Amino acid sequence: MFVEKVKGALRLSAISPQARAIGLAPGLTLADARARIPDLAVADHDPIADAAFLNRIADDCDRWTPLVALDGPDGLVLDITGCAHLFGGEAMMRTRLVTHLQHHGLSLCAIVAGTPEAARALARCGKGGVVPFGREAECVAPLPIAALGLAEETVTGLSRAGLKTIGDLASRPGTPLAARFGEELLVRLRRTLGLEDVRIVPRRPLPACIAERRFAEPIGRAEDVEGALAMLVDDLSLMLEARGEGGRAFEASFFRADGAVRRIAVETARPSRDPKSLGRLFHEKLEALADPLDPGFGFDLVRLAVLRAEPLAPAQVSLDGRAIEEEEVAALVDRLAARLGRERVLRFMMRDTHDPDRAASLVPAADPLGPACPLPDELPSRPLMMFDPPQPIEAIAQVPDGPPLRFRWRRVLHEVVHAEGPERIAPEWWRQPADMPTRDYYRVENHDGRRFWLFRAGLYDREPGPPRWFLHGLFP
Repeated sequence: MFVEKVKGALRLSAISPQARAIGLAPGLTLADARARIPDLAVADHDPIADAAFLNRIADDCDRWTPLVALDGPDGLVLDITGCAHLFGGEAMMRTRLVTHLQHHGLSLCAIVAGTPEAARALARCGKGGVVPFGREAECVAPLPIAALGLAEETVTGLSRAGLKTIGDLASRPGTPLAARFGEELLVRLRRTLGLEDVRIVPRRPLPACIAERRFAEPIGRAEDVEGALAMLVDDLSLMLEARGEGGRAFEASFFRADGAVRRIAVETARPSRDPKSLGRLFHEKLEALADPLDPGFGFDLVRLAVLRAEPLAPAQVSLDGRAIEEEEVAALVDRLAARLGRERVLRFMMRDTHDPDRAASLVPAADPLGPACPLPDELPSRPLMMFDPPQPIEAIAQVPDGPPLRFRWRRVLHEVVHAEGPERIAPEWWRQPADMPTRDYYRVENHDGRRFWLFRAGLYDREPGPPRWFLHGLFP
């Protein structure tokens, strides 16, 4: 049994069936419990460990349906719509699920009902089985009103009014009940009676499409695992081709016989459904794992899902071969990201800002491409090579606010023969600190024909501090 401190007193938070049989109940103080059973064995309640354990069970339940939701600290709700026929019907599916979890040492009560609220109410009151279609109201009528999951004050008020069961509540007109206890009471009542349905919110997003292989005997060899993945990749490729789509994110799930689940995800820079390239990506990912897949007693289910799909039209090869080159570059990016990690393969992306320091940023190469920037018809006004941060220089100007006549950079003096500017750029006041100085940028050229991009930070007599000169970039 577990105990936790509630309002300064240790109370029982969870008990075993044997303790319940002899009269103990959650909420009882530890002193009263030990007054009845002096040698009572207890342990501190760890809600974090309980939540992690429930999440591991939910991962294992993904083998039955991809729609699994958490229900409080000790419950799960599975939406098996469209899945039951794969396991021989609702009754057979429930039997197999219960047997599977009991095989791992779990005690549970499972029920199949038409709405999540009806199933929740019946399961928490210990009513297992399968509710016949349309008979939810009949099955939940004998349950106490506490099964609706209402606040304790509402349950107490209804009990004092003589309403003990859900059937008593359903027989009363709804308008007075809503006026006294709120609209939430009627909403929960309708959903529990099966008169109103609402979908669950799964803990994991629903994949675009899924392919899986179940094995009568668990597999454990690396060759068998990769062979199963190869078959699943072929199946998904056919599905995506029929839909005219390509996958951008794929996830392989390996369900062990002992209930543990391992997942491996890969992403592609472009929509893809090519079996060979996807097979290479998963091979690279498996080879690069710091913690290799541990089959334990073997994997009895391997699943491959497309987490994100996009339209993919058949590629038309151009006469200059650029399409082939782009595909090869995208395949290289995918392989590097699979081996080195998504956050380690980066590319530059242009930003819509006038601030040169923020005009470009590094983003994962697998992210979707932004709008293409048109090529200018003339030489660029800003250099392609820029220093981060800008390098300080010594400069002399003919007038305080004029262009530089000469400047010293890395101990070399440069005489300016041509200068263009200034291009005045103020800081982004909504993003930068208020004391950031204004910049005046100049494009200058020395006697050797080398071109530089300089700026003066600060304005004479209009901004605090003396202005300073910096070299921000080099023109080709």
